Amino acid sequence: MLDHTGIVVTDLAKARRFYDAIAAALGLQTIDNGEDAFLFGKSATEPIPYLWIGTTRPSYWQEGSRAGINQMHIAFQAHDKAMVHAFYEAALAHGGADNGPPGPREGAGQYYGAFVLDPDGNNIEACCRGPASL
Repeated sequence: MLDHTGIVVTDLAKARRFYDAIAAALGLQTIDNGEDAFLFGKSATEPIPYLWIGTTRPSYWQEGSRAGINQMHIAFQAHDKAMVHAFYEAALAHGGADNGPPGPREGAGQYYGAFVLDPDGNNIEACCRGPASL
């Protein structure tokens, strides 16, 4: 199980609008984490796992790294196909770009997902598996 991961963005306000919208679509929350970052997760009372999103350059970055240079892929669990669609629509309405509309994925069994690029080009996905995907 994921504990946490993080991405660096170029415009925190733009990223916050995008992630606020998809959080609402997925039944999640964004939580303030100082002036330069916020967290994306279940809630302030259940903070782990989370995605850290901020503008601060991480100490572990290799020389030459910058926001958007190494595309991240993050898949969020959705309860059902309707939630995948809500995620996709919210993302596109708040600065995201289509990277694969909602639908089953060939060769993935009972899997239904949608892919968008966030404002910095990270590949963000929502998906459901099993009977919820049918």
